[in-house]
Amino acid sequence: MTAPMERIQVLDSIEKDIITCLHSAGQVFVELSKEKSSLKQAENHTQTFLKTLGAVESKLTEQINYLTQVSTGQPHEGSGYASQKVLQMAWHRLEHARSRVNELDRLKLKHMQGRRVQPPNGQGFGNNVSTT
Repeated sequence: MTAPMERIQVLDSIEKDIITCLHSAGQVFVELSKEKSSLKQAENHTQTFLKTLGAVESKLTEQINYLTQVSTGQPHEGSGYASQKVLQMAWHRLEHARSRVNELDRLKLKHMQGRRVQPPNGQGFGNNVSTT
């Protein structure tokens, strides 16, 4: 499964834990509001609430730390920034090399054409001087 989908599933899990936590807290209040409340039941619901709350807190802290890394550009799980930067620089170098080769090719053609147009010394057009 892809990293973004896994992140969404983790957030869904956190949301379910929050609902469980709130349900436990509600059960504590329901139990305490009864005329003949069971202290043991209230304590059990309280323990479930505290345990779930601790899990939610740790999972949310983990998500916040991940988001902090992502937002500051630090390397992190699933980060493609470094690879993307390397790829961009490679493309830039490739384009520079192509433009340089094209420039050298143009200079070569210009030089070769210049040699063809200019006749060797003294044998050009209009230099026919008769020595008679």
